[in-house]
Amino acid sequence: MFKHILLPTDGSPISEAAMRKGIQFAKTINARVTGFCVVPVLPYVGCEADIGMEFKKQAEAAVQAEVNKNLLAIEKEAKEAGVECETAKVKSVQPYEAIIEAAKKKECDLIIMASHGRRGVEGLLLGSETQKVLTHSKIPVLVYR
Repeated sequence: MFKHILLPTDGSPISEAAMRKGIQFAKTINARVTGFCVVPVLPYVGCEADIGMEFKKQAEAAVQAEVNKNLLAIEKEAKEAGVECETAKVKSVQPYEAIIEAAKKKECDLIIMASHGRRGVEGLLLGSETQKVLTHSKIPVLVYR
């Protein structure tokens, strides 16, 4: 039924758990996976002049390192399970749109993602990316809780 699964991750513990379960599921149905991270566009609104270029470079390097760590974790888990895997990342201010677009572009027929990632005020202000994917995706979405 499903042949190619998109596994978006933000590196949170529940996202990692969803990734592991997604890889286990892919193995049982003989599907391949694509690990996917959205690189957040760091907001410097209203203080661009006050933030030095060196700080911006360091912040962006730290974000890239975290994204690469998350993608390597997916690759490692898939390899250990014997599941074909590729990874991708994209820079975006709207993670849910990037997830849906990646699923279309990679011709995925299922998206498996965690029920939530960010917590607290940040999660409330940004809203649930999972909820947005569920609302806007025409590709089936399996939510891991």
